[in-house]
Amino acid sequence: MMNQTRNAHRNSIASHWGTELLKKRLITGFCGVALAASMTGAAHSQSSSSALTAQSFPSQPVRLILPFPPGGAVDPIARLLSQKLGEAWGKPVLVENRPGAGGIVATEFVARSAPDGHIVTIAVLNHAVNPWMYKLPYDSVKDFSPISLIGITNLLLVVNAQVPVNSVAELIQLAKKQPGKLNAATAGVGTSTHLAAALFNSVAGTEIMNVAYKGSGPAMTSILAGETTLGFDSLLNALPQIKGGRVKGLAVAGAKRSPLAPDLPTVAESGLPGFEAYSWTGVLAPAKTPRDIVQKWSQEIARVVQSPDVRDRLINQGVDPVGNTPEQFTQFIEAEIKKWGAVVQQAGIKPE
Repeated sequence: MMNQTRNAHRNSIASHWGTELLKKRLITGFCGVALAASMTGAAHSQSSSSALTAQSFPSQPVRLILPFPPGGAVDPIARLLSQKLGEAWGKPVLVENRPGAGGIVATEFVARSAPDGHIVTIAVLNHAVNPWMYKLPYDSVKDFSPISLIGITNLLLVVNAQVPVNSVAELIQLAKKQPGKLNAATAGVGTSTHLAAALFNSVAGTEIMNVAYKGSGPAMTSILAGETTLGFDSLLNALPQIKGGRVKGLAVAGAKRSPLAPDLPTVAESGLPGFEAYSWTGVLAPAKTPRDIVQKWSQEIARVVQSPDVRDRLINQGVDPVGNTPEQFTQFIEAEIKKWGAVVQQAGIKPE
C-alpha cells in the first residue's frame, strides 16, 4: 500500500510537470524545447554522477562492525563475508568487534558514522528487540539503510534426557499439568532463545519459567545437568548433544525442517501452527547512504551467500542463506520489530 501511494504521488508530480512543460512550449516555442533539453541533460549528469559513486566504491578499507566479542556465533559469518567481499572489491574489509549493551554500543557508532558505505554493521535479532527494552540513542528504523539479510539461524527445542516426553505435544501436556514447575534455560534476557521460550508459552498456553544464563554454553550445561528442564538452542550447539543421547531433540523452531536434522519436525508441524522462532544476521548502513552504494552492497552479499562454497558453509553452521534486496530487508526488519515487540510486552520481559 505504501509503494502504491508513493507511485501515485510520483505519477501526480510527473503529470503536473508534463502539463507545465506543455504550457511553456505553447507560449515560448523553442525556449520550451531548450528548457526540456536542459532538464534532460541535468538528469543525465545526475545519473552519471550517481553511477560514478558506485563505481568508485570502496575507495578505502571497509569496516564491518560486529556488536559482539570475538568468538561468538556470528563471528564466523562476519569473517567469511568480509573475506569474500575483500576479494571481490580489492580493498580490505575489516571485522571490528565493538561489544556492549546488547549491541547498542556498536549500533549507535554506525548510526553516527559517515553515510558513505565504508562503515556498516552486522545486525541480529537484538536490533528488533532492543526498541522494546531500552531507551535507545538512535531510531532502529529511521537511522539506518538496510542492505541485506545474510541468513536465518535455526533453533532446536531440546529437553533433558530424563524428562518423560518425546514430542512437543507431550511437553505441552506435562507443562499444563505442572504450571510453573518446568523451566527453560536461555542464553540471557532478550536473546533469541529467551524470546523463543516466551513465544512458546504464549502460543501453547503454558507457564514454563525462564532461567537466564550468560550465554548458550552455560544454558546447555544446565539442561544436561538436569538443573533446567528444556531450552531452545542453535543447531550447532544442540545437535552434538542430541546425537550423544545427552538431551532429546523435540522439534525445529523455524519455518521449515533443517537439512542437518531432517527427521526432526518443526514446532508448527507438532501442533502449534504458525510458530516460528529463530535468530538472523543482516547488514545495515547509516541512513542516507547513497542508494547506488546500498545496491552494490546488497548485490555483492547476495552473490557471496548464494555462491556454492559459502552457501554450503553457512548451511553446515545451521544458517539458512538468504541474500535479499534492501526493500525486502526493510520489510523484514519492520515485521520483526512488530512481532517480537508483542512477545516482549506480553511476557513482560525487562532488561536485567
